[in-house]
Amino acid sequence: MIKVGVFSGTRAEYGLLYWLLKDIDNDDELELILIVSGMHLSPEFGLTYKSIESDGFTISEKIETLMSSDTKEGVAKSIGLGVLGFTDALSRQKPDVIVILGDRFEALAMAQTAMILGIPIIHLHGGEITEGAYDDAIRHAITKLSYLHGTSTEEYRQRVIQLGEAPERVFNVGAVGLDHLNRGSFMSVDELSESLGFRLRKSFFVVTYHPVTLTGEEPESSFKELLDSLDEFPEYQVILTYPNADDGGRSIIPLLENYASDNTGRVLAIPSLGQKRYLSAVKYSSAVIGNSSSGIIEVPSFDVATIDIGIRQKGRLAAKSVIHCKPYRKDIVNAIAAGIKKTYKTNDEVVLNPYGQGDASSQIVTLLKELKVNPFKSFYDLNVEKII
Repeated sequence: MIKVGVFSGTRAEYGLLYWLLKDIDNDDELELILIVSGMHLSPEFGLTYKSIESDGFTISEKIETLMSSDTKEGVAKSIGLGVLGFTDALSRQKPDVIVILGDRFEALAMAQTAMILGIPIIHLHGGEITEGAYDDAIRHAITKLSYLHGTSTEEYRQRVIQLGEAPERVFNVGAVGLDHLNRGSFMSVDELSESLGFRLRKSFFVVTYHPVTLTGEEPESSFKELLDSLDEFPEYQVILTYPNADDGGRSIIPLLENYASDNTGRVLAIPSLGQKRYLSAVKYSSAVIGNSSSGIIEVPSFDVATIDIGIRQKGRLAAKSVIHCKPYRKDIVNAIAAGIKKTYKTNDEVVLNPYGQGDASSQIVTLLKELKVNPFKSFYDLNVEKII
């Protein structure tokens, strides 16, 4: 029996991992050890660990790391708390391997802890680029701490190899979150309305905006521009979800709550939708607006436009249905209008999603079962005659 640790620190990450968790949990050769932390345990962000448990999963460890802070210093201290807590958790659970997805600071704490303890890491979604956030550097750091890699595209597979990871340890499995498209079920609009306690009676937008952590793009200023843009489309309802627990994120929450209270019946503010409600909302929405990675990776598969604001996701491979714009009212309004009209495609053209076909989970389970670890991980040099 292979003891497989899986780490999750946010609602979005868990949603992407859902089918992989199911497949590990249901496999006779694998034992699931689920470790949750970060936003999952915060009342401020919806105590989303309860959603994990209601989905039928047993959480092996709950590790408190998140500080009630909105600063870079708070994030740095949270990483330190994570290392302390994860050291104890991994020492208790003793997984044979641990799966880490993405680029969050909580994931970095888990990765460096597992590496020091000699636990091989399988990293998902490495090789991607998001130039507007320190997540970019974190993602590449986790790549170097990891042993095996499951990337979401071939281009990203090549970038992981460029980072010095041997090709035989890097696999293009596609985006694991797309498994929902083939295996998940969706609510009807009436079911979604009842679940939300909010009547969706006309066309609507799904909006998620996170702080940009590497530039001078002020989260409050940019978010106000976004809200002003939404005022230009009064005929559309709005579902506003909370930002991540990045520095600057908490400053956005009062703004979205006030906007919802000032627009009762038209705007719903909610800490977390959960994956089924989120994807159901995306399916029926007129556009997904903000700067979440979901808008780049999952939304194009629904033939719904993504309005990607600012530079948080700059550098990421994107489908034609992703419309990039600057974080200013005029630019956002123009992008939303183009998204509603679907000007990015011709007639019944099918927009291709570059992130796979929704079969990543089964490929990752196979990698877990076939994993053979050589503790001496050599740096893979590219075949070049001269490096300047």
